[in-house]
Amino acid sequence: MPTKLPDERQVREPGSMELDPTGEGIAVEETRRLIASSKVEGTPVYNRTGEELGTVYNFMVDKVSGQVAYVVMSFGGFLGIGESYHPLPWRSLTYDTRLGGYVVDIDKDRLAEAPRYGADEDPFTDDEYGARVDAYYRTTPTA
Repeated sequence: MPTKLPDERQVREPGSMELDPTGEGIAVEETRRLIASSKVEGTPVYNRTGEELGTVYNFMVDKVSGQVAYVVMSFGGFLGIGESYHPLPWRSLTYDTRLGGYVVDIDKDRLAEAPRYGADEDPFTDDEYGARVDAYYRTTPTA
């Protein structure tokens, strides 16, 4: 369902690479209030001290509410080998324009103990997995 926000308008045809005709410099897949998931994937995730922890791998969206429930952060490994994935509750992240990335209040030691999974696993098939993630980060589920 489309979201109506103030001052939202289509400035070009979807998928067009045309420059922003308004001159406001808004990117093709972004408005003042919305951003395409493809632009968020790969964005750095930092802790409160500015240390990079990983990057956004993807989102987990609640099918019923339509809200982003978790950001899955890729962490560690080399060239994708040995990489682990850490679901972070969306509510635990804030965007820092100075850093150009998301900030989460966790250090590397606590992150090492956080719920995670490998490339060959799909923990979200377990209905209780999200509850364990929320409990670890002490957040309330979005659904």
